[in-house]
Amino acid sequence: MRSQIKSVSSPLPSGIESAAGFVGVASSEIVSGAIGKLGNEASLATEHLVVRGKRSEPIRRPAVTIFETVMGKDDRTRVLETTKSPWRMICALEIRGPFGNFSGTGWLVGPKTLITAGHCVHEIHQMGGWAKTIRVVPGRNGADRPFGQIDAVKFTTTDVWIADQNPDYDIGCIHLPEPIGHNLGWFSIASLSDIELQESLVNICGYPADRGGGLEQYFEANRILKVGPRRIFYDIDTFGGQSGAPVWVYQNGSDMPIGVAIHAYGTSATPDDLHITANSAPRILPEVLTQIKTWIASDN
Repeated sequence: MRSQIKSVSSPLPSGIESAAGFVGVASSEIVSGAIGKLGNEASLATEHLVVRGKRSEPIRRPAVTIFETVMGKDDRTRVLETTKSPWRMICALEIRGPFGNFSGTGWLVGPKTLITAGHCVHEIHQMGGWAKTIRVVPGRNGADRPFGQIDAVKFTTTDVWIADQNPDYDIGCIHLPEPIGHNLGWFSIASLSDIELQESLVNICGYPADRGGGLEQYFEANRILKVGPRRIFYDIDTFGGQSGAPVWVYQNGSDMPIGVAIHAYGTSATPDDLHITANSAPRILPEVLTQIKTWIASDN
């Protein structure tokens, strides 16, 4: 397994050092998040939707025809309480690239640092290279932008993603000009071992294009079907626009969400030799965690 990755910055002036190597850290390290000044008022979505712990059997759903990345009956649920934690830490992205406009999802991991998929900041075939600008709308709820919006022009991703669009390294970062996380809070992030991830119940929430046109949050949860060396695979409905969404768990009875992967792919990117129908996310491995910590430090 590759033990180092390098950070590559967009060509726009960013003040962020590019192409610097990083050494991995110990497995199962957790970097603490923050609730934010707005507090941790309970939401019905958190009470009734999120999942915790592990499960040997999947959460069952009717078996019908599979379309794209919605697997069988669409089990996603719209989140309406987007001003509460953790939903306000999840952001709709309006991406402007050389070839046009796109949508995506990002999530706060620091006051000024947003994690997303690498292909939301740099993608050759459809977007035409680096994003020019990305408008970040925290907790967007249709036409309602409860926390306003912020435009970003500083982006980074991994050298492996830039070189060959390897899905295992499809990880990106949006560097914000203002510390919106102080009010909104941010996710904890962790590098968990294979054993810790196996059969874990995970949560995914983002802004799909097929429901709400990328303007509304949709959520679903299920167990991890397969833990790969660099990606996890799960039976959770997603669609375009949810790329970059957080894949998170809860540990030890805590209400702090812990991001363990970055959703990026539908069923077509799942290797045939796994013999499963699943969507997937690059894991936050030790060297990825180190890189994210460096991005956070550079922003602060």
